Amino acid sequence: MVGSVGLEEMFPLAQFGVLSALATALTSVLSALLLLAVTKQLWSLRWTITRDKESSLPLPKGSMGWPLVGETFHWLFQGSNFHISRRERHGNVFKTHLLGKPVIRVTGAENIRKILLGEHSLVCTQWPQSTRIILGPNTLVNSIGDLHKKKRKILAKVFSRGALETYLPRLQEVVKSEIAKWCSEPGAVDVYAAAKSLTFRIAVKVLLGLNMEEERIVYLAKIFEQLMNNLFSLPFDAPLSGLRKGIKAREILHSNMEKIIEEKMARQHAEEYYDAFDYMLSSAKDHGHDLSIQELKETAVELIFAAHSTTASASTSLVLQLLRHPAVVERARAELDTEGLGYDSRGLSGDRHKERGDEARDRETTCLLNGATQNNPHDQHYAPTLSDETDEEGFPRSRSHIPYLTMEKLSQLRYIDCVVKEVLRFLPPVSGGYRTALQTFELDGYQIPKGWSVMYSIRDTHETAAVFQSPEVFDPDRFGSDREESKTGRFNYVPFGGGVRSCVGKELAQMILKTLTVELIGTSKWTLATETFPKMQTVPIVHPVNGLHVHFSYNYDTV
Repeated sequence: MVGSVGLEEMFPLAQFGVLSALATALTSVLSALLLLAVTKQLWSLRWTITRDKESSLPLPKGSMGWPLVGETFHWLFQGSNFHISRRERHGNVFKTHLLGKPVIRVTGAENIRKILLGEHSLVCTQWPQSTRIILGPNTLVNSIGDLHKKKRKILAKVFSRGALETYLPRLQEVVKSEIAKWCSEPGAVDVYAAAKSLTFRIAVKVLLGLNMEEERIVYLAKIFEQLMNNLFSLPFDAPLSGLRKGIKAREILHSNMEKIIEEKMARQHAEEYYDAFDYMLSSAKDHGHDLSIQELKETAVELIFAAHSTTASASTSLVLQLLRHPAVVERARAELDTEGLGYDSRGLSGDRHKERGDEARDRETTCLLNGATQNNPHDQHYAPTLSDETDEEGFPRSRSHIPYLTMEKLSQLRYIDCVVKEVLRFLPPVSGGYRTALQTFELDGYQIPKGWSVMYSIRDTHETAAVFQSPEVFDPDRFGSDREESKTGRFNYVPFGGGVRSCVGKELAQMILKTLTVELIGTSKWTLATETFPKMQTVPIVHPVNGLHVHFSYNYDTV
């Protein structure tokens, strides 16, 4: 009896202890949540009171997220959906906090026009500190004001029509050579990786005029990839840091370019122009500016940077859209036939195709009658086979029938021009750009405070511009002469930016894309190697998640 009473007394005490612990835990959780809520409100208030008091306009709608981190983690995990959801909720101009800075996100042609035309007055360009350090102080991206204008004038000659005409034959040779590798590959080609190899070779061989062994090119491509991977890193120069790796990669690239630069400077009085360096040295002289070797080394890396990643992204998007839209391919192929660039129009099918096939069989018969083996190159009547069609470096020899193109011929390919433009509208390589407000100004009835970051969105503007009919549809005809939707407003279509900071190499990029389109459609066929198309990631540039894997082959068996 005594024992049972003791137990009855102990159970309430135990229950009270459990309830007390639960109450304590609940109080702690509620206190923590309350503290977080108060901290978030104080964080939001902190940015609200930083608005320009001299302006009566309110700050844009939006959220500054959590203390210190803002909405950075939401942005990283949600990708493009982050901006879409907030634009739908707050409109074309909204505020957020990313990567430690307050940011105003901007969409819409009129808003973008004000930003791009306000360079040096309302806003100034903003690159991460790591990017500025790695590329160097003498580059275009690090220049502002009069210095920026002077450098653009010098580079204008590098990308003039005359210069592009000079580059085109060698550029086309590089494209032919790379497509030959794709078509000879027995397995699937990772198009994004292959496109980066293509654009790196164009930058090195065509723009810089560097003649080097294949092993050296592959090595430098890896070094440049290391530079690119660390271009947007934390600005801390410490062992094993991203910034230190980027600087090391830059120095390796500079050392490999120094000798060829010295040789070019020694013969800069030559009247013939061969590559971008030749045009740049001549243009600098015309403007009374002598470029140092250090300036040239930094400009060389910047030229590779400008021609490499974004053009590789656009090239990959081009192949993706050609895979998705076979009707577009057929129309483009018909245009090549009309312009005398098609396989049939070059006389390489039909009677001449049959004639070449007969000649090959005759050679094989002669070999057999003389006791020779067809695949032995030492035999007197050796008949080469496809496996022997390699160049002096051992790479597959191009079987393209496309003649050397000219700028005039490219301009005549109107539908292919529309295809390239639509690729750049549908999947612009760079989703937007960053600026810093030099003074407080107005957008859509809101104030943009001095010192805040402004991010204008190219992709969102292309997707929401009212001038584009069914913007979610890939439709090259929207750029045809019958519609010309992009002509309605200058800043509805801005794949290369605009104003004084517009891409100085945009004509070169379009020339590369058109040449690639002509060579691919005119000579090749392709199939997707995976069951589904890859998802496209938009940060930092547009590229396929886990790659775009494709089987390539030539359209014909005998050339």
